[in-house]
Amino acid sequence: MGLPRSAADADAIVIFGGDGTIHRHLARLVALQLPVLVVPCGSGNDFARGFKLRSVHDAHKAWQRFVRTQSNVQQIDLGVIREGNETACHYFCCAGGVGLDGEIARRANALPRWLRANGGYALSLIPALANFSAISMNIHSANVSATRLATVAVFANAPYYGGGMKIAPQARLDDGKLDLCLIGKLSQLKLLTLFPTIYFGKHLSISQVEYTQTPNLTLATETAQAVYADGEYVCDTPIEVSVAPQALPVIVP
Repeated sequence: MGLPRSAADADAIVIFGGDGTIHRHLARLVALQLPVLVVPCGSGNDFARGFKLRSVHDAHKAWQRFVRTQSNVQQIDLGVIREGNETACHYFCCAGGVGLDGEIARRANALPRWLRANGGYALSLIPALANFSAISMNIHSANVSATRLATVAVFANAPYYGGGMKIAPQARLDDGKLDLCLIGKLSQLKLLTLFPTIYFGKHLSISQVEYTQTPNLTLATETAQAVYADGEYVCDTPIEVSVAPQALPVIVP
């Protein structure tokens, strides 16, 4: 079944899937403004992980509470990406990125679904590193206004991406801010040792990592680079990224 035509046709929406499934329906979900419950059945499930919905059982318990009281609904922010001077926007729920992140996501998306769900992002890291080099990025935000030679630029609305990597440990889904994480130019060996620390959110102490919070930013590159968000291809640089405050009602545990 698809989404309801109007908010009058349903009391809530239940989505069985992962971040990519949610991502593809975000514009319609924002328009409907119905409470949304995510049942984590995808390959990444980082959005659900941010609410501690780690299993079908957790989602079922949240649904039972909603049916009884309708008190466990949280209005959350969404990220918004605009390409160049285009007015059309692309919503994202977890995180978007440019650089090595995009190459890893592209390779991971080509894997069989069962493999994507069992470490596909990590498995795609080594082949993605083979021919990758740092990218010159021109970034402007409330706290950063400079050109950086960066391996990865991630702008996050939620703490997790890439199947459990805590890329933005300080991110909150309702604070009206994006968490910007920049990883500078690193050797392949250094990158391989860095990525395991991201799973635990311990990468912020590394000198080549810059981390800040901002309500919006612009990002441009010398040559067009792919932009991925929630593990899905969105557009190419240059982009403007902002926050849509309290854009989506979500059923939480």
